[in-house]
Amino acid sequence: MTRTTETTTNRNETAFAKDGHSERATEGIVNSGRRGFLKNTGLATMAAMVGASIPFHRNMPAGLVPAAFAQDNDVLAGKDGLTLLNDRPVNAETPAALLDDAITPKSRHFIRNNGIPPQDVDPESWRLTIDGFVDNKLELSIADLREQFEVVTLQLTLECGGNGRNAFDPPAKGNQWTYGAVACSEWTGVRLKDVLEKAGVQSNVVYTAHYGADSHLSGNPDKLPISRGLPIDKAMADNILIAFEMNGEALHPMNGAPLRLVVPGWPASTAQKWLTRIELRDQVHDGPKMTGTSYRVPAYPVAPGQDVPEEDFVIIERMPVKSLVTFPANGADIGMETDVRGHAWSGDRSISRLDISIDFGTTWQTVELDDPVNDGAWQNWRSKVTFPQAGYYEIWARATDSEGDMQPFAIAWNPKGYLNNMMHRVGVRVS
Repeated sequence: MTRTTETTTNRNETAFAKDGHSERATEGIVNSGRRGFLKNTGLATMAAMVGASIPFHRNMPAGLVPAAFAQDNDVLAGKDGLTLLNDRPVNAETPAALLDDAITPKSRHFIRNNGIPPQDVDPESWRLTIDGFVDNKLELSIADLREQFEVVTLQLTLECGGNGRNAFDPPAKGNQWTYGAVACSEWTGVRLKDVLEKAGVQSNVVYTAHYGADSHLSGNPDKLPISRGLPIDKAMADNILIAFEMNGEALHPMNGAPLRLVVPGWPASTAQKWLTRIELRDQVHDGPKMTGTSYRVPAYPVAPGQDVPEEDFVIIERMPVKSLVTFPANGADIGMETDVRGHAWSGDRSISRLDISIDFGTTWQTVELDDPVNDGAWQNWRSKVTFPQAGYYEIWARATDSEGDMQPFAIAWNPKGYLNNMMHRVGVRVS
């Protein structure tokens, strides 16, 4: 039975590829992480999981997750409309049209995990250690943080370094994010800078190291799923928070409850979730996902598919200029006039201009652009568009930041699929 099922699966894989269909465009098809979970599942096992025989099992595309249990997923509890990319570890993105709010709701903030979230997240018993090259080692409860430091609330943009990876050709391994691994929620906490100053930063410190309570997928308690850090100068910025609230409420469990770092403008991997320890080091941190090619790009431009020696990779710091069209939705049917709106952001910089085009980039119009609410927040933009006649149009958005960097039309390829900041395009049918 198993051998027959595997043969059928291989045939379906071939037919699926020849049909030219995209797995991401087919309901129920998910990325390789989820397919890996099911690839060795025989027909009898799958039938038992859905509670009935599957008469047309030979027609099932390879890697199809039956909707009966694909849609019943506790890992997205408390989330609204996110697309699950992987369930081990859990990673889910938000469709662009669901990011239309100026402040991203907690229910629509993307999830980017590297390991297994902790089960015990009691804020009353949670402790944060500050150690390493400090004058005074600190052991702080969340109550201590609230009482001993100024509590601040900021709107801060977080974006996964691999947001947009699915557009790379040749493809890059990893979660195939489209546009939705970005959010700008309102975070409440204390400044990392204030806590480090109280601990006493010694003169030889060059880098922070961040540790969380999540565990490695292997189950090995001696291995960490991720531990990244920041240059000490960046760590002392005024808008980096040790956060315990999100939009005025407790953090979502999948977004780091009860305590996390929020580091706007740099890859969100530096913003450790389930934060338990910050170590100050006299060298660049070398924790998991900090070395090799993780969150690194070649130090020079490379051709698509080019092999790059590991020693030629450099750590990603600020994220590039980028924008998003959140209304109208891609594929929408609209009238001859429509509102168009979205967001724009650029690492540690601000956005100076946002242009849109409806004629495939031949002409551009500058839109109304808000200033950032605070340093580290994305900027909201809006305009009205009148179409010359009925038909199919694409709305393109192009941001320019305060240093003159402008979004490109094409991707600068790199082996790991990071930093895709090509212009966002939304297709609409006008009648």
